[in-house]
Amino acid sequence: MATLEIILTEDIGKLGTAGDVVRVRAGYGRNYLIPQGMALLATAGRVNEMEHKRRVIEERNSKAVSGLQDIARRATAVELSFEVQASSEGKLFGSVTNSDIAARLAENGVEVDRRKIATDPIKQVGQHEVPLRLHREVIVALKVAVVSGEVVDEEPVEEEEGYSTAGMDDGSREAAREIPESD
Repeated sequence: MATLEIILTEDIGKLGTAGDVVRVRAGYGRNYLIPQGMALLATAGRVNEMEHKRRVIEERNSKAVSGLQDIARRATAVELSFEVQASSEGKLFGSVTNSDIAARLAENGVEVDRRKIATDPIKQVGQHEVPLRLHREVIVALKVAVVSGEVVDEEPVEEEEGYSTAGMDDGSREAAREIPESD
C-alpha cells in the first residue's frame, strides 16, 4: 500500500490540524485532498516554509497574549457595581447586559469588545461572576455586583367595571373610569 506525505492546509477531522505533516494513502491524497485544496504535497521546501510560518504565528500569538493578559489584569481591578431598580424579591426591572459591563469598563479606561463578555443578561440582584474571553488562552472572571437602588413593589391589579387599569399612570386610570359603558 503506497502512502503519501502531505501538509494539511485546513483542519480535517481525524487527520489533523492545518500545518500538520501527515501520511495518507496515495489515492486519498492525490485524488481528494490535494485537488480540493485541503493539502499540499510535502516537499522539503514546503515543510521548512510551514515550520517558519508556524514559528512566526506562535511568536505573534505570544505577544498578543501578553498584551491581552495586561488588559485582563486591568479589567479585573475595576469595581463593577450596578445600582438598578428591583422588586422586593430581588428581580430586576430590566437587566444588566454585556454592553452595560463593557461601557462601565470603558468608563474606567479598559476598552473591551462587548462580544468578549460571555454572559446572558443578569436579571437578579446579587454577586455574579461573568467570564471575559479575550483569547482562547486569556479567560478571566469579572465580579459584577448588582444592587437594588430602589425597591419597587408591584401595584395590585385593579378591576373596575370590567376594565383593567394595571400598568396605567394615574391620569390614564381616571380617563378609563370616565369612559361610559357601551351596550
